[in-house]
Amino acid sequence: MLPERREYPRPQFAREEWMSLNGTWEFCFDDGDDGQKRGLATGRKALPMSINVPFTYEYPASGIGDKTPHAVVWYRREFELSPLGEKRALLCFNGCDYDADVWVNGEHAAFHRGAFAPFFADVTDIVRTGRNVIVVRCRDTLDPAHPRGKQSWTGEQFGCWYIPNTGIWQSVWLEFFGADCIAARSLTPDAETCSFSGEIVTLRGVADEAEIAVTFRGRLLKRVRFSLDGRRTPYTVKMLERDSVDESHYWTPEKPNLFYVDFTLYAQGKAADRVHTRFGMRKVGFDVDGRVRLNDRPCYQRLILDQGYWRESGLTPPSAEALRRDIELAKAMGFNGARKHQKFEDPYFYYYAEEQGFLVWCEMPSAYAYCTEEVAALTAQWQEIVAEARNFTSVVCYVPLNESWGVRKILTDAQQQDFARALYRLTKAIDPTRPVSTNDGWENSDETDVISIHDYAKFGDGFAQKYTPDTYDTVYPNGARRLMQRDAVCLGQSVFFSEFGGIAMQKDAGNGNWGYNDAAKDEAEFLARYQSLMQGIASCDFDGYCYTQLTDVQQEVNGLLDEDHNPKFDVAAIRALTVGKKS
Repeated sequence: MLPERREYPRPQFAREEWMSLNGTWEFCFDDGDDGQKRGLATGRKALPMSINVPFTYEYPASGIGDKTPHAVVWYRREFELSPLGEKRALLCFNGCDYDADVWVNGEHAAFHRGAFAPFFADVTDIVRTGRNVIVVRCRDTLDPAHPRGKQSWTGEQFGCWYIPNTGIWQSVWLEFFGADCIAARSLTPDAETCSFSGEIVTLRGVADEAEIAVTFRGRLLKRVRFSLDGRRTPYTVKMLERDSVDESHYWTPEKPNLFYVDFTLYAQGKAADRVHTRFGMRKVGFDVDGRVRLNDRPCYQRLILDQGYWRESGLTPPSAEALRRDIELAKAMGFNGARKHQKFEDPYFYYYAEEQGFLVWCEMPSAYAYCTEEVAALTAQWQEIVAEARNFTSVVCYVPLNESWGVRKILTDAQQQDFARALYRLTKAIDPTRPVSTNDGWENSDETDVISIHDYAKFGDGFAQKYTPDTYDTVYPNGARRLMQRDAVCLGQSVFFSEFGGIAMQKDAGNGNWGYNDAAKDEAEFLARYQSLMQGIASCDFDGYCYTQLTDVQQEVNGLLDEDHNPKFDVAAIRALTVGKKS
């Protein structure tokens, strides 16, 4: 069993007063789904098992390690609380899969649907000084119409789908504020005007003023205080003159400069809430020829596919440090970013990516059964994810659909094509500042900022002939799926080779373990194939690529790192073949 996760869980929007609720909880399965009838929600009944939150029961880190599907699970924990005085309390969850009901001292406090977005509840009026009891019921069926990402919906591992994570799978905590607090925010930098803007949304509508203070390298650059317009207030903060905030202050992979920002709310002149965040002054846009640019300059993206699984804990990172180490290893191998595949990751991933200048593609975990329920579920969860991800400097692209998963008829079906267009426009409505790869891999939409290609060829020597502007409208990357939807054409957008490689080693393959194409017999053969693929991509007019993949994941053993996230090959040798293509 892994140690408890004790770091503050949301580092990019942090309050100073908080209490961790990670660690040992009581736990039980509820296969009859009659826990409420049996009074479990009251908190007065102890549960028979123990679990290490936030690790899920399917994995050893939880202390249980039961792979059997159980659709309904219950959690119970007691905690002690000092007198709040004039303070108020938020109960916060970074992620519960899939439906979560929360009770505190027998009172229903929150309901949230969807595995991949955070949620919270103001529990001030139901907590008390001294002993308190929190109870959580999670319901997570194998319904393929629900967004699942890489979690199997058959009850077994198969293909590239893995053992699920059920219930609480990210951190739980309490934090404290005064008369009011910031419930939601946005922060968008504008490099052209040396400013940033967004919206502040307060929880209770009691605060009447806000202050924003900006520092860079320990020096105060700006402090502004302004009145609030009710619960929702737009704002703009203009920075100092261009000679004080110029291109040398921009955020890039080479120089990840960060501005630190404190938001303070006031209610009748008294500080009610203070949160700490930061951002990089950078622009993700397009050149006149449609190419994606960072700060109006070419930025060749050398990405690694990162599924974010661990042997002992599945989707839940064992620690914040484990996320930092993954980024450091990826950079050591020559990559300048990651496509975070089929997962909205723990906040520390984006936090460390900001610090290290690591580019991130943010992807919606897929559902797999097109129907009205899938459309509603995926759309609702994607809105929450984008609303959070838009505040992360490291995020430079959105991927609402992957390889036509959940929209298998999108090549010709007008209804599914409209769904893809709707996701593109919905993403732009929430965040117009980043490109969108609408259906990554093939069957690209006529509404997309990126034409994306997935091709698991064994060698790269045919790429230059296969992929040219003259072939994009008709080519079949994997032999079965067309690059563009019927009646859709490439309109000069950026083109990314966003999945390839997947080379396994013979010593790891077999007995259900696999990679793409034939496994390499030794490291020399692996490096020769890796070099051929990289050279093939370099011969094409792409704006970047994404190699599959960072780590082995359960039966899929084609990572550059093993399942324990340790290098399988000489890191310097990988870097020599990764770096030096286009940059």
